[in-house]
Amino acid sequence: MTITEYLSQQEPERKKLLTSIHEIILKTNKKLKPEVAPMMGSEMIQYKINNFFTYALASQKNHMTLHAMPMYMCKPIHEKYSKLLKKAKLQKGCINFKNADEMPLDIAKQFLNDCAKIDLEAIMKKYGK
Repeated sequence: MTITEYLSQQEPERKKLLTSIHEIILKTNKKLKPEVAPMMGSEMIQYKINNFFTYALASQKNHMTLHAMPMYMCKPIHEKYSKLLKKAKLQKGCINFKNADEMPLDIAKQFLNDCAKIDLEAIMKKYGK
């Protein structure tokens, strides 16, 4: 399945929000290679740099999810966005949200810009992953 096909299968409100976040992800880091692939039992858009998982964007039954390895690997990012995204549900490495009110695009853009500054390859090599 292509990314366009994945996005076109979403409800209109979700399609608009997921498409916007997808575009922000691609703009914040030109090295990312997106593809639709299975993860945790469902298809989602995954973004990798040199085969390192960086992000995934998913539409689940009750919410949408932005998986973010930089947040998982960098506690200050998690702490900062836990305060800024009070309506969303943040877990250690992902943000669950139901609509644009829970994941405002201006904060999503700021989040993804902060994440793009994290050198995941260096961190993973340091810890032998």
